[in-house]
Amino acid sequence: MPRAIRIHDVGGPEVMRLEDVDIEPPSTSEVQVLHTAIGVNFIDVYDRSGLYPQKQLPGGVGREAAGIVIALGKGVRGFRKGDRVAYVHGIPGSYCEVRNVPADRLVKIPAAVSDEQAAVLMLKGMTACYLLRHTYRVKRGDIIVVHAAAGGVGSLLSQWGRALGAVVIGIVGSDDKAALARKNGCKHVLVRGRDEIAAAVRKLSKGQGAHVVYDGIGKDTFTESLDCLRKRGLMVSYGNASGPVPPFSVAELVKRGSLYVTRPTLYDYTVERRDLDSMARETFAALKKKWLKLQVTRRYKLADAVQAHRDLESRKTTGALVILPA
Repeated sequence: MPRAIRIHDVGGPEVMRLEDVDIEPPSTSEVQVLHTAIGVNFIDVYDRSGLYPQKQLPGGVGREAAGIVIALGKGVRGFRKGDRVAYVHGIPGSYCEVRNVPADRLVKIPAAVSDEQAAVLMLKGMTACYLLRHTYRVKRGDIIVVHAAAGGVGSLLSQWGRALGAVVIGIVGSDDKAALARKNGCKHVLVRGRDEIAAAVRKLSKGQGAHVVYDGIGKDTFTESLDCLRKRGLMVSYGNASGPVPPFSVAELVKRGSLYVTRPTLYDYTVERRDLDSMARETFAALKKKWLKLQVTRRYKLADAVQAHRDLESRKTTGALVILPA
C-alpha cells in the first residue's frame, strides 16, 4: 500500500503523519504518477500551519513533484505509461509515493532534465519565470532587489535576473548566505541586521531606487521593500515567510512616488493549458542555456518530512530541498 504524509489538524511540523493510503484508479481526466522526487517549498508550511486553509481535513501537504506515469484514466490523451512527468498543483498532496493528478496539470520532462531538477523547477522555477518575464518583464540595465537571495526561489531569481542583464541586489540573513548570493549572480549583496537596506539600495542605484522588488518574506519586510523603490516602481509581494502583510493605506504608495503593488500567484499565470506549457518550456530552456544552476542542498526521505519543515522554517537552509520517496 502506498504511503503519504497526511495532516488531521493544522499546526507545527509535528502534525504531519506518514500513513498508508488507498489510491483509487485515475478518473477519466487523471494520470496516476509514481513519484521519484518531491519539491519542498514555503507554501507547504502555509498549507500545514493553516495560513492557507484547506477545504477539508485530513489533507495532504506539498505542491510539486516529478515521477513516472503508471496508469491513465479513460480518455486521457498525450501521455502513456512510462512517461517521465512533473507538475505543480493547486491542491496540496504531493508528499506521497503515488498520486492521481489531473492530466492538464502535467508536463513531460525533457530528456536532459533530471527528476530532481524537474521537481524543483515546477514551482520554484516557474515562479521565477512568471515573476521575471510576466509580472514585470525584466530588461537589461534594470535594478532589481531580491529578498532571501540564497533561498530556493531567490537563488533562481538572482541567476535568471543576471542572465537577462539586470543589476541584481540580493538581501540575505548572514555572511555565509551572502557568499552564495554573489555566486548566484547578485552584483551587490546586503545582509539583514548589518546593512541599512533601503538606504543601501538608494546608494547603489545612485539615488533612484530599484525598478522592482521581489519580496517573498511578507510582514517583516513589506515597508522596507516599498522604501527601496524608485518613482512608479513595482513591489511584488509573492510570499509570506514571516507572516501575511497587514492592511496598509494606499496613501503610502503616493508618499513614495506613485508606486505599484501586486500579490501574484503562479496558478493565475498557468490557468490555461497553453500558458502552463509555454512557461514550462521557457523554464526548461533557461536550464538548458545554463542561465539556471539548480542547487539541491538537502534530500530527505518521505518519513523525514517533519525534519524537512523544521529545517526550512529555521531559515538556515539555502538552495532547494527535495524529498525522495523511494
